[in-house]
Amino acid sequence: MKIEAYRDFCLSLGADVEERLPFVKFKNGESVLVFYVCGHMFSFFDCNDFSVISLKCQPDRINELRAEHDCIGNPYNESPKHWIGIDPTFAPDDLLKELTRNSYEIVKAKYTKR
Repeated sequence: MKIEAYRDFCLSLGADVEERLPFVKFKNGESVLVFYVCGHMFSFFDCNDFSVISLKCQPDRINELRAEHDCIGNPYNESPKHWIGIDPTFAPDDLLKELTRNSYEIVKAKYTKR
């Protein structure tokens, strides 16, 4: 999936999705685009290196997903216990969309119950 299509997909998940570049003050962070729901991250990637998208995931699914899909590995700069990294240039679009929607729903469910 191309970066523009992925951005459009993230924004289509709900009217509550926001996108920001929150790390512009950090060296090498100025091009990290983050998608939020309820004020919390559910997806992020470097616009200059679209080779890893970091997504929230249920801890009990992570090992299985890694075993089944070569495109799934460690997230960028997040805990591999709760996050996965997925290569959007190699991943099937349906898998990328499913895991992105899953990440959005995990975060939304956690922060709308408060």
